[in-house]
Amino acid sequence: MFTGLIEAVGTVIAVRETSAGRELELRAPFTDLSEGESIALNGACLTVRTLGAQSFTVAAVSTTLERTTIGAWREGQRVNLERAMKATDRLGGHIVQGHVDALGHVLRVERQGSALLIQIGVPPEVDELLVPHGSVTVDGVSLTVNELPAPGVLEVSIIEFTERHTTLGGLAAGSIVHLEGDVIGKHVRRLFESRALGADRPPTST
Repeated sequence: MFTGLIEAVGTVIAVRETSAGRELELRAPFTDLSEGESIALNGACLTVRTLGAQSFTVAAVSTTLERTTIGAWREGQRVNLERAMKATDRLGGHIVQGHVDALGHVLRVERQGSALLIQIGVPPEVDELLVPHGSVTVDGVSLTVNELPAPGVLEVSIIEFTERHTTLGGLAAGSIVHLEGDVIGKHVRRLFESRALGADRPPTST
């Protein structure tokens, strides 16, 4: 589990195609990673396979490549990194699972004072989980829903600190981003779906 608070921005330094998908090596400032631990890359939870001098490798299987932008990453790609949280950590963002629900496309980026307003087109499965001032994860970053200006459109506001310490400051119209909806919203949706299904069933005779 993660919180959506980015610890560092890493850089892809090597990409290798494999029979199961692809393997990526990233340069990162971490000195205490362990093989086998979970780490989120732009919000996608992967496993550390091997360690090098200020670098590590991860593998993305075909199902991950189908649901994320990782298949398009090349050398030089900058990536938001977050290690899995400890039970004693502060939950500074919100509960993030590291499961990319869908891809969104940036519609508009506008500077407003010291903040950066970003509007993102989102698919229905994420749109229905969004509420004003609720939580959403964009490329692994825990953000507050600033506004829902239209159906299928999410607006977030990026403060100067987030802009400097993540990759979100480099987004532009047309950029593709990873989206993860609030897990609490997912459970509420599932509960209502189950109740609606039960209501449609005919009563059983005794």
